[in-house]
Order: sequence, then C-alpha cells, then structure tokens
Amino acid sequence: MTLFYSSVDTGVGKSSIVWRFVEDNFDPNINPTIGASFMTKTVQYQNELHKFLIWDTAGQERFRALAPMYYRGSAAAIIVYDITKEDSFQTLKNWVKELRQHGPPNIVVAIAGNKCDLSDAREVSEKDAKDYADSIHAIFVETSAKNAININEVFIEISQRIPVLDAGGGAAGNGFKLRRRPSETRTRTCC
Repeated sequence: MTLFYSSVDTGVGKSSIVWRFVEDNFDPNINPTIGASFMTKTVQYQNELHKFLIWDTAGQERFRALAPMYYRGSAAAIIVYDITKEDSFQTLKNWVKELRQHGPPNIVVAIAGNKCDLSDAREVSEKDAKDYADSIHAIFVETSAKNAININEVFIEISQRIPVLDAGGGAAGNGFKLRRRPSETRTRTCC
C-alpha cells in the first residue's frame, strides 16, 4: 500500500515516526526532509503480509506544491502535528481539506499527535484532536517516536482500513479491491 505521509510544519517529528516504524530507532538529530524520502516496510498482521510504501514529504512550505504527486496515488495518509504546538494542529486542517478536495476519494486519513511524551508542555488537548478526527472520519492516535508509543499501532490501524489486494493480485486501477469497513473511529491514546 502506498502511504502519503506529511506534516503541517517542520519539527513535528514526522520523519522520526517513520524512522521508528521502519528501523525501530530514534535519532534526536535527524535532518529535516528535503522534498521527499521513500521507505518501505513489510509487516505481518494476523495471516497477511502488509507492505508499506511510504512517501515522507517535507514540511517546509516551499515543498508543499510537490505533495499532490505523492498523495494522488496513495491509499492512506498520515498527517502529523506536534501536541506542544497549537499552530501545527490548526494548520493540519488545511492539509486535510486539500487531501479531501484533491486526493483519492477513498483515501484513509490518520491524524497523529506526536510528542505525547512531552505532555507537560501540551498545547493541543487530546479531546479536541480526537473530536476533530471523529468529525472527518479519520483515525486518531497520539504517538511518541522517541519512546516508541503507538507507532506500530497507527500503521496497523491503517492497514485494517485500506482495501486489500485480491487473490490474483489485480483489481481496479491501483491494484486494490475495495472492501468497506465500518466507519467507526478507533482511538489510540498515549501515556
């Protein structure tokens, strides 16, 4: 499954989440993404193998115009904000609006509030973020790339919601066979 992965600002920990998921490692000195980076990881969930093709796009405004190249062909998107920066959460809503207007019609959206290990500096309440995610029928999770909290869980939740490949490996244009799941929103919380 192709996954578009972005943030509304630099420094929210987006690349750290992907690095934690793919390499199970945390680097406090990770460099900001320039343009986009690509990573893959295959995980087994129950009796199925799920291969994630992850486009990690830059959070800087100057790279925003590149985003449609990555999200148009994606089955899912994770939009990351920093729970210690209210402005990152407010700007996140613009990304979601853009995805809904210009992205694939059935794209699965996940909202990830990163840095939940810094809850003493929290500016975005978990309730407000969850209410917003519920209002747009998105997955909501608070994560900590540093402490490996809810990293694998958000990717597993996405894999449960996206269409699956049919047995012959074919289906509609992008190779996915549509399967509707209940529209319930599951929540993963931190700390």
